[in-house]
Amino acid sequence: MLTPPTNPSTAPSSPTAGSVTPSRRTVLGVMAATAATVPGLLALGSPASAAPAADPLPGGGDLGPNVIVFDPSTAGIQAKLDEIFKQQESAQFGSGRYLFLFKPGTYNGLNAQLGFYTSIAGLGLSPDDTSINGDVTVDAGWFNGNATQNFWRSAENLALTPVNGTNRWAVAQAAPFRRMHVRGGLNLAPDGYGWASGGYIADSRIDGTVAPYSQQQWYTRDSSVGGWTNAVWNMVFSGVEGAPAQSFPDPPYTTLNTTPVSREKPFLYLDGADYKVFLPEKRTDARGTTWGSGTPRGTSLALTQFYVAKPGVTAATLNAALDQGLNLLLTPGIYHLDVAIEVKRANAVVLGLGYATLIPDNGVTAVKVADVDGVRLAGFLIDAGAVNSPTLLEVGPSGASADHSANPVTVQDVFVRIGGAGPGKATTSIVVNSRHTIIDHTWVWRADHGDGVGWETNRADYGVRVNGDDVLATGLFVEHFNKYDVYWAGQRGRTIFFQNEKAYDAPNQAAVQDGNVKGFAAYKVADSVTSHEGWGLGSYCNYTSDNTIRQDHGFAAPNTSGVKFHDLLVVSLGGQGQYEHVINDIGAATSGTSTVPSTVVSYP
Repeated sequence: MLTPPTNPSTAPSSPTAGSVTPSRRTVLGVMAATAATVPGLLALGSPASAAPAADPLPGGGDLGPNVIVFDPSTAGIQAKLDEIFKQQESAQFGSGRYLFLFKPGTYNGLNAQLGFYTSIAGLGLSPDDTSINGDVTVDAGWFNGNATQNFWRSAENLALTPVNGTNRWAVAQAAPFRRMHVRGGLNLAPDGYGWASGGYIADSRIDGTVAPYSQQQWYTRDSSVGGWTNAVWNMVFSGVEGAPAQSFPDPPYTTLNTTPVSREKPFLYLDGADYKVFLPEKRTDARGTTWGSGTPRGTSLALTQFYVAKPGVTAATLNAALDQGLNLLLTPGIYHLDVAIEVKRANAVVLGLGYATLIPDNGVTAVKVADVDGVRLAGFLIDAGAVNSPTLLEVGPSGASADHSANPVTVQDVFVRIGGAGPGKATTSIVVNSRHTIIDHTWVWRADHGDGVGWETNRADYGVRVNGDDVLATGLFVEHFNKYDVYWAGQRGRTIFFQNEKAYDAPNQAAVQDGNVKGFAAYKVADSVTSHEGWGLGSYCNYTSDNTIRQDHGFAAPNTSGVKFHDLLVVSLGGQGQYEHVINDIGAATSGTSTVPSTVVSYP
């Protein structure tokens, strides 16, 4: 996004340091679809009588060449970090995907600069098990000090003692900061305090002050901060110890004492010499980190319970692994799919490493989840293919109605991109039909720059459609869709933090006319809904193709007492289009080129 300036059982043994040692179990990378079956299961698309028997797929295995593992005795760590950063610093739409893993211990004098599609993580059960006396840095020198395109990178499960007392993390969307302990302060702005548009922190402790400076919006969940200074448009906190008090719109802090329901993202760790995946337990009315008072609560899965996938594997093999009872670990790289990955089993885990990227070919859906309990999807990017897909991610089939309140589906750090890396199309990016689903940090983005970008070239009408009841979104970033960015038809839905820009490239007013309404709302609650609630939601317009376009409102909702919003804002970016109201016919119009928000504190 471009914005105008603002105010400032037995797992295999672990890899050797700095590399990944192949397991004696060979992971079957590319298999023919006819071999992608197991005894007693049907071949995909084949009758039972025609299903050939096949050997079971192996669990576990090496993590591939793009997972780079260090221990404190590894030589040349800084040189390797610098090598990958040089390659990835400006590779916004490149094919490189990397994960740096640090074994527990202490590392001195490092500065891990992170470029595109680069993740860094510790391998302890707690962030404090892996300490870096140094920094994990994101800055914007590659883009002349503008941090608004610092997408697709992450830091997780490390303790940092910054060299100068403050770590710099100047990111935009799709750049989570999870399970981190900063023994000092955290600066969220680029050097020079240039434009910035992020971001997301969860399950983290920052001992010092968090200083967002030029960051326009930010969401922090279930964490602890020593202080927070500055706000531009929209800073939202839920379950954060040390968060500023509620004060929207001046300053624009939206603060909830707890998060209603949360379950942290699964993560890879070492138990002795064995890799495992930790699955944090669900919390209700959560506040603070999961790890601050000892070992986090949850369960572990050995790596042997995962099919360790490599780029080039077929969707049929991935589905056979799931049907066999394995979970999926997607190692860094790009995966082309000719059929959907179908997650049919309760409690299945699909975990991506290093921004593993799924591209659905020939108009298929990338991932479909059955109406079952406890599925965890985390840590991957879905990149729309050139042939239009009706949907890219489906959580539950149409009409799903099972009660999942005790064990919800979680969708965490699952990002969607349409265009940018090449032409892509999808009618709807994410459809949520299953009840009680938790969407915890997503960026659903119809590209406004890069390759394959144009009003019809990367056509995508809807970003997120929620049909299931009792769905919770914590950290919802959805941008640039041709029609509604979010359309919510389920009952008792809740959203904590929403960030949106309307599509830059609408050619004229007629192209965005919603019946008698000027402009499709960024976030629409269906007329049939009687219960819904949202906190800290913002929408911006930047109609660069026709700056005379008007939006009647950023938000649309039924006028009923059960539908409630708190702390809404709309902004015209430099006068490139305007809003007439904030929600329905409530809230002042934006005007001029001053980029000043129009706000509504409470609706109705």
